[in-house]
Amino acid sequence: MVKTEMKEYRTMLNLSQEELATRVGVRRKTIGNLEKGRYNPSLVLAWKIAEVFGVSTEEVFCVQEEQGFHPFPG
Repeated sequence: MVKTEMKEYRTMLNLSQEELATRVGVRRKTIGNLEKGRYNPSLVLAWKIAEVFGVSTEEVFCVQEEQGFHPFPG
């Protein structure tokens, strides 16, 4: 699962979802769905969003392990 700080960074820059969407080349609904954790961004989209915010992708997005999920059981 990917946790995002998109809304916090967007708010700090006083950007609407529509403005951010325009800057990164997606629809406003995509930004809303990303902020709500409905799906994970592609690497390219994550990079574009972080670039708008002037930070690294790791500052905007981080991966959290889901309970019971172990990619390499053993």
